[in-house]
Amino acid sequence: MDKEGTLHRPARIVEKIVENPGTTTFVLDATFAASPGQFAMIWLPGIDEKPFSVSAVDPLAVTIARVGPFSDALHRLSVGETLWVRGPFGRGFSLGLERSLLVGGGYGAAPLHFLARALLRASPPPRIAVALGARTAAELLFLERFAALGVVVHAATEDGTAGTRGLVTDVVAPLLASGGFDRLCACGPEGMVSALAALCRGAGVRAELSYEAYMRCGVGVCGACEHGGRLVCLDGPVLDAEEKTI
Repeated sequence: MDKEGTLHRPARIVEKIVENPGTTTFVLDATFAASPGQFAMIWLPGIDEKPFSVSAVDPLAVTIARVGPFSDALHRLSVGETLWVRGPFGRGFSLGLERSLLVGGGYGAAPLHFLARALLRASPPPRIAVALGARTAAELLFLERFAALGVVVHAATEDGTAGTRGLVTDVVAPLLASGGFDRLCACGPEGMVSALAALCRGAGVRAELSYEAYMRCGVGVCGACEHGGRLVCLDGPVLDAEEKTI
């Protein structure tokens, strides 16, 4: 990241894509030199600033769930209005040619779709499969977008309205046991990510896991995201499962 990445830049909303009743992708009139797994800081003057994973870079897109006052304020913005961005920040997923299982919980699917597109640009592309989990079919994100990439998609919903009835880990466990994957890349709720770390250790599969933390500055100055001697904004948000100490 160059020095310009630490400065706020205005970005106008050019499209709002409603992914489900609680989640919207904001497409902005900006490009962003991010790699999959990195994040942007989004600022609304007079309200707050929060980190969000990058969904796409040209143009910049972020997929945001409506879960609190700041994200509610973002969702109330209209096409043509302006928000402010800075970044990219953090460490993302590696872009090797391993056979990769991508696991997304809820809106964690968005940065993994960015990762899948980046991996598939290799020639020949590596083997990729995707497992997505949510409470209901209506809350599954990017299912069709992953399928459009030509990758195998496995789904799990807690109420059984799509795919396997249960948690996404119920789908992942037999996939890891099959021996068909060299690594797992995941983004989602803390409980899911921790469970996946344990599954990967048991299966002997390397895991790259994206962790959430409270962040303020994004550049390792304020220390708000320090846990266990690590700064998530710098050392993560993507950590190797064996590196994780938070």
